[in-house]
Amino acid sequence: MSEIAERVRRVLDDPELWPSVPSEATALQRRMADRVREEPLDAEAVELVAGLDVSYAKDDSALSAAAVVLDARTLEVVDSAVISAEPAFPYVSGLFAFRELPPVLEALGALTVTPDVYLCDGFGLAHPRRFGVACHLGVLLDLPVVGSAKSVLYGKHSEPGAERGAWTPMVAGRSETVEDSAALAAEGGEVIGRVLRTRERVKPVYVSVGHRVDLDGAADLVLRLSPRYRVPEPVRHADRLCGEHRKATLAARQVSG
Repeated sequence: MSEIAERVRRVLDDPELWPSVPSEATALQRRMADRVREEPLDAEAVELVAGLDVSYAKDDSALSAAAVVLDARTLEVVDSAVISAEPAFPYVSGLFAFRELPPVLEALGALTVTPDVYLCDGFGLAHPRRFGVACHLGVLLDLPVVGSAKSVLYGKHSEPGAERGAWTPMVAGRSETVEDSAALAAEGGEVIGRVLRTRERVKPVYVSVGHRVDLDGAADLVLRLSPRYRVPEPVRHADRLCGEHRKATLAARQVSG
């Protein structure tokens, strides 16, 4: 069994980490948030990145979870794993980690290589309790994790410039677009993430620290992994694999039924 598979099994086998009641899950998030730590991340030194994503079927309660590892230099797929699972936790905003992480962890445990960094399609510190899915995964496994989301759950933010690489800070507060989030940050507002333009004149992504990375390094890595499209390549590949697997699973069930 690989080191990552061993970590995954220990986490999944601990019932105290997986409450079934939303109030208990919220309390656990608050306790675990103190364990998030930031470390410098040299984006150029990263060699293997795992993109993680979860997909829900409209006509099926099951979800698909995928982990796709890319060579950060060539952006070629090195390894991948995808599974189907029935979620054991309700659909509650801000608590998606308790619903989505068990199958994501199972997919990670099936990988045959060990990534340097993990990239979640979701939030890290840009979360009301500073403990989004990227933080949650990072703390559980004590591995470097970056959050890169396509929308905003929490945080005041401004639109960055139209050019690729332009960015503005995300500042703690309810989700809203403000005129100048940089001014709020300069005035002492808590910076929880970054609005990053990965493609010229295309909607930005929302980058935040998950665990054992820093915001500058996280944003640099996301930009490096997005040479052509808005979404970073590892997450884009994981999203596509999830979608293909979900459709195939649903079709197989319809045939057998």
